[in-house]
Amino acid sequence: MEEDLIKERKKKIEELKAMGVEPFGRRFVPTHSTADIIQKYGEKKFAEGEESAEDVSVAGRVVALRGHGKAAFCHLQDRFGKLQIYIRLDIIGEDAFKIYEKIDIGDFIGVAGTVFRTRTQELTIKVKKLFFLAKALRPLPEKWHGLKDVETRFRERYLDLISNPRAREIFSLRTKIVKYIREFLDRDGYTEVETPMLHQIAGGAIARPFKTFHNALGIDLYLRIAPELHLKRLIVAGMEKVYELNRSFRNEGISTRHNPEFTMLEVYTAYADYNDVMDLAEQIIQYAAEKSLGTKKVIFNENEINLESPWKRISYYEILKEFTGREFYKMDEEEARRFAKEKELNIEECRSKDDVINQVFEKIVGPELIQPTFVFDYPVSLSPLAKSRYDNPEIVERFELFIGGEEIANAYSELNDPLEQRKRFEQQGGKIDEDFVRALEHGMPPAGGLGIGIDRLVMVLANAPSIREVILFPQLKPEK
Repeated sequence: MEEDLIKERKKKIEELKAMGVEPFGRRFVPTHSTADIIQKYGEKKFAEGEESAEDVSVAGRVVALRGHGKAAFCHLQDRFGKLQIYIRLDIIGEDAFKIYEKIDIGDFIGVAGTVFRTRTQELTIKVKKLFFLAKALRPLPEKWHGLKDVETRFRERYLDLISNPRAREIFSLRTKIVKYIREFLDRDGYTEVETPMLHQIAGGAIARPFKTFHNALGIDLYLRIAPELHLKRLIVAGMEKVYELNRSFRNEGISTRHNPEFTMLEVYTAYADYNDVMDLAEQIIQYAAEKSLGTKKVIFNENEINLESPWKRISYYEILKEFTGREFYKMDEEEARRFAKEKELNIEECRSKDDVINQVFEKIVGPELIQPTFVFDYPVSLSPLAKSRYDNPEIVERFELFIGGEEIANAYSELNDPLEQRKRFEQQGGKIDEDFVRALEHGMPPAGGLGIGIDRLVMVLANAPSIREVILFPQLKPEK
């Protein structure tokens, strides 16, 4: 059936060419968007037969089409919304009306005319001139109300965005959130920077990297798993307050919460610690939410989340005890493993007591933290780049922020002791980033570092159940 429709549309292309019309047109400059016209004339009461004094022109995709003989109504959609247009043979002339007769749903056109209201009071443009801008060979799905098949929605995102207002709203909101995060940080004296995406050593986080090969240099390179080590070099350099909205890559699983490439905000502040960074994270997210949504209360997964201050702050071992009733800090590894097995947790790949306990935290505690919660003071083995507490070298000054059961942010008082940093890298195994250690040896001031997962933050603020809903083109399995 679709092939027959494509064949018919190809025929119309040839007919347009025979009429001297380019089926894939050229530059067209609208005077107004659909939103401009609605804003200007939406409240205006037109008398019968009255039209706007000015001519307007708009362009967009035809998403609805109905006609009777020598007159027709269409709905034209641009990036702001839809507007009805009215085409009549005796107004646009015979030649232009013949062009209209070659239009299908999905085509792009431009129109110029005056604004009026129909008998049903719908705001409409009475078309005086018609411009053919692009022929759509493939039809949009029939009776479109947004694609129902989730896989198709993500794979053919362009179709999803054409006809799914909810998808357009999410990505409009995402743009606003990022804009206001930048606005907040710029206003607060931070400098936005760009650091390399190709690294000779995969560092800054514990994750499996994507590997590639640079032909000219003859060396292996890795897509960055985090920009952290380069940003801390800039703190060494005296930049003091820097941030990067960055794309990072991890060669790991795909799920409703994970995509192999993702967007992070990383912020570094000289002379600060993790307590300062808790305040900063709270302020950034509150500002972005209020500016983009107009509220600090949001719904996510049927839970109302209150972003008003103050946010709960509780230590890692305290909250483990709150949810399990067990004193994990005092446990040995065997006891921790026994507890995890009782809870039917998969701990086969856990190499230490801290790994086992963290699995308990991730599966039992984290998903239950619906209201904004800072969990702080993690075991040193889980945080090789964080500064230890002055009163307990086994605990580091690190926090994770949870909202709606999702980990949204991760932050530290940054480790700035080059001797301790080298020791931690050696304990971790793998290749040491000697240049980063050398940078620390030149002296790095005390600093607080913050990473916020932009994709997950947008999920919460947009009430989107899957990370694929907030990434324009998420990674998917190849089509069969």
